[in-house]
Amino acid sequence: MPKESSPFINNTDNDKGNLYDGKNMALFEEEMDSNPMVSSLLNKLANYTNLTQGVKEHEEADDDEGPLQAKAIPALGTLIGVYLPCLQNILGVILFLRLTWIVGTAGIMESLAIVVMTCSCTMLTAISMSAIATNGVVPAGGSYYMISRSLGPEFGGAVGLCFYLGTTFAGSMYILGTIEILLTYIVPSAAIFKAEKKEDEAEALLNNMRVYGTCCLTLMSLVVFVGVKYVNKLALVFLACVILSILAIYAGVIKTAFEPPDFPICLLGNRTLQNHNFDQCLKTMEVDNVTVTTKLWSLFCDSPDLNATCNEYFTLNNVTVIQGIPGLTSGVIRDNIWGDYGPNGMLVENKHQVSEPAADTSQDIYMPYVANDITTFFTLLVGIYFPSVTGIMAGSNRSGDLRDAQKSIPIGTIMAIATTTFIYISSVILFGACIEGVVLRDKFGDSVKGNLVIGILAWPSPWVIVIGSFFSCCGAGLQSLTGAPRLLQAIARDGIVPFLQVFGHGKANGEPTWALLLTGGICEIGILIASLDAVAPILSMFFLMCYLFVNLACALQTLLRTPNWRPRFKFYHWALSFLGASLCLSLMFISSWYYALVAMLIAGCIYKYIEYRGAEKEWGDGINGLSLNAARYALIRLEEAPPHTKNWRPQILLLLNLDSDHTVKHPRLLSFCTQLKAGKGLTIVGSVLEGTYMTKEAEVKKAEQNIKSSMTTERTKGFCHVVASSNLRDGFSHLIQTAGLGGMKHNTVLMAWPGTWKQSNDPRNPYHMTVRETTAAHQALLVAKNVDSFPTNADRLGQGTIDVWWVVHDGGLLMLLPFLLRQHKVWRKCKMRIFTVANMDDNSIQMKKDLQMFLYHLRLDAEVEVVEMHDSDISAFTYEKTLVMEQRSQMLKQMQLSRTEREREAQLIHDRNTASHAALNDKADAGPDRVHMTWTKDKFLTERNRNRAEANMGVRDIFNMKPNQSNVRRMHTAVKLNEVVVNKSQGAHLVLLNMPGPPKNRGGDENYMEFLEVLLEGLNRVLLVRGGGREVITIYS
Repeated sequence: MPKESSPFINNTDNDKGNLYDGKNMALFEEEMDSNPMVSSLLNKLANYTNLTQGVKEHEEADDDEGPLQAKAIPALGTLIGVYLPCLQNILGVILFLRLTWIVGTAGIMESLAIVVMTCSCTMLTAISMSAIATNGVVPAGGSYYMISRSLGPEFGGAVGLCFYLGTTFAGSMYILGTIEILLTYIVPSAAIFKAEKKEDEAEALLNNMRVYGTCCLTLMSLVVFVGVKYVNKLALVFLACVILSILAIYAGVIKTAFEPPDFPICLLGNRTLQNHNFDQCLKTMEVDNVTVTTKLWSLFCDSPDLNATCNEYFTLNNVTVIQGIPGLTSGVIRDNIWGDYGPNGMLVENKHQVSEPAADTSQDIYMPYVANDITTFFTLLVGIYFPSVTGIMAGSNRSGDLRDAQKSIPIGTIMAIATTTFIYISSVILFGACIEGVVLRDKFGDSVKGNLVIGILAWPSPWVIVIGSFFSCCGAGLQSLTGAPRLLQAIARDGIVPFLQVFGHGKANGEPTWALLLTGGICEIGILIASLDAVAPILSMFFLMCYLFVNLACALQTLLRTPNWRPRFKFYHWALSFLGASLCLSLMFISSWYYALVAMLIAGCIYKYIEYRGAEKEWGDGINGLSLNAARYALIRLEEAPPHTKNWRPQILLLLNLDSDHTVKHPRLLSFCTQLKAGKGLTIVGSVLEGTYMTKEAEVKKAEQNIKSSMTTERTKGFCHVVASSNLRDGFSHLIQTAGLGGMKHNTVLMAWPGTWKQSNDPRNPYHMTVRETTAAHQALLVAKNVDSFPTNADRLGQGTIDVWWVVHDGGLLMLLPFLLRQHKVWRKCKMRIFTVANMDDNSIQMKKDLQMFLYHLRLDAEVEVVEMHDSDISAFTYEKTLVMEQRSQMLKQMQLSRTEREREAQLIHDRNTASHAALNDKADAGPDRVHMTWTKDKFLTERNRNRAEANMGVRDIFNMKPNQSNVRRMHTAVKLNEVVVNKSQGAHLVLLNMPGPPKNRGGDENYMEFLEVLLEGLNRVLLVRGGGREVITIYS
């Protein structure tokens, strides 16, 4: 045999083991895939754990017996990994301590209604959870991970913390259950507080529960802190206790059919007696032919003598003995069909027994009767019972330990719920069919000598149930104290709740020490409440809220048809999920409406806190998909018709200029936009970089980041859009045309006054184009001059005015803008003044009255003033200013011509070099053809001389020219209006003024800026306003 093919060469010990296994069991190798070896099955049972994943790894890291070795975690199947942990988590303290009492109090029919409602809720939740859990891998964190990745960090954090609180209070409930079993049924003599009187018994029990519960919590926390490997090793024992207890109950039920156990119940009249202190249910008995009183007599009479004074009810009624467990065939089921609710202190009575009522009932509370310890009603029982169906997340929480999680979680969880539902339904019916009603309603077994009621039904002995339920509660409490800190640690490490960061740390091996301390503290709150019946509804709320959001997550993903929503589990539907969510919500308010409101308030506060302070997380959650769908629907609806005048508000496109390092040049413009919008409507912040996108991609992204940072600083809510274009004019044109989407397009353009326009040699300023294009697009235009002197968001302007100069009507935008500004706290104290201009032939008094009436109908508070503009001769100053303006424009044209000439000269040199280079290369092929240049030398010289002559003539003309009469009139208007505005509004906080339109003739663009500069001279803060050609304000409601 060649060396390479020998199975014994380079073989490790592990390989040998595998080889021998294969050799020894070769006959069965075909069955290995479907049927496990007995040895591996036993190994999995031995390694069974009910802990969440990650716990065992921590323990291995904490093992001090030697260097850390990589230990293979057994790949668990459906039975060991999901079914049994779910079974153990679902079956617990309520089944053993409260189910008989619930059946007795609510009756079989209403108890079945409670079981069906709650189990339907968990089954529907399990279906939703199975869909989510099989839609990809679910790491540690289980339900928290599923909800947060489906509904986003806000919902995930809120529900994750609710689930954490639910698990923590479940720990309290299990510890209280443990102590109740210990002090009531195992060692009642261990009680520290002992009641001297019957009426003090309840208080003494609560104090004992607090003391022993705190000790038990401390002990369990120490066990978890020292190492969960001990919990791990005991998991199988705890599970065995649960299963054996259930089997003992069924065995006992079967036995009652032909041999009911002997547990006599003593009744006085129809009232049930506590038989702790007497053995015989007799008032008197014959001893040596002498009638003597019994211990029962001394409980109701003031002395053991036959002539003693006794309680009236005791005197009037006889004592009778009935069997506590008549058996399956006794027909007692008919008596237990319907419930028997009552107030606190109501005596437990058998309605079928004859009773003579006593006149005085005031002493009843001091007598040894069995009575209700709390007021009972249907909704209370729902809240107390619900914790007995929780625990369905046990499988999904351990998905990392499963061989095939996507197959095991649905099957294991649904089978566990089906099994436990069968157990609960059958238990309700069998308890009602076997046990006498007064015994069922006896919560603590006082009528059966302090035995556990469910225990007296069990076979072979009540101790099977007592010991089994004790260990079951211990195990469940330990698992809660193990799981809750890890859940908190998972939330803390996600970083979505900043104040929980400290709980993400722990021991060197990752054990959540700080989280365990917090969990112990919260658990202690539940223990100080001390009543199992009071704690159960609290944790019901938190679990129901968690299940509610699991259902919502599934329904939302299904309805949105998210591309990533591809669960392997196919038996789900959005209607089932919604039904489950509705059932959860209903059960919350059925159980306890005030606890439900508190739980929702806690979740709501956590949600808003994460939204406000939490880290930004992008988990591809369903809420984003929902927002996208809602936005798409709204945009389509908005585009169907333009908004009514009543709904018009400025949707702003803010055009920003950037510095050379791509930072915002005028951040106050963003502040002004925020003040104008007050967070409402649409804001798009746009800017343009010169160049192509291929070369400017990095700079565009940097500019966007800088703008977004400035928007955050100035609290401007909106969108940012930076484009790269060959020149600024085209870039701004593209933004004006294309910004926005569908019905959410801007209707107003806001920009800063181009302060450097005089330094620009280009007469075709982008500003002119912006004015013309906004007019063509029927968009309003706002231009802020001296924008760097505008107030910041932190400023608070004192008493002052916002002055509106209403020269021409442009749709009412001038009226609307001051109203919107005054909604913001910066401008709130400012008053509004409206000035309008009257010519000589106008009736200014009537104009003022009409304007006041117009403002009254518009519901605007403002002072009104009419300013008369007198006709006057054009001054020499105006004439000279116009002349200087036109000379400047002419010089700019000449400079532009000189620039063109220089460009042509450069082109000639380039062409000449190209031609000579080509001639050298093509000497061999030189023929009659010549190289045709764009500019020949002769042509160039002729052109240059002609241009120089024109330029010289143009310079001479500049100093000899006369101004255009149209420009003189425009300048006259600008100068006179400026005088009036400066006179009236120089001290105003803000001046709003109609913006004159650009001249229809493009040739006048170069003078347009000069007119505006003259109009605004001497004013500090000015907002030029140009309407979009439609009415934006109305007098109608």
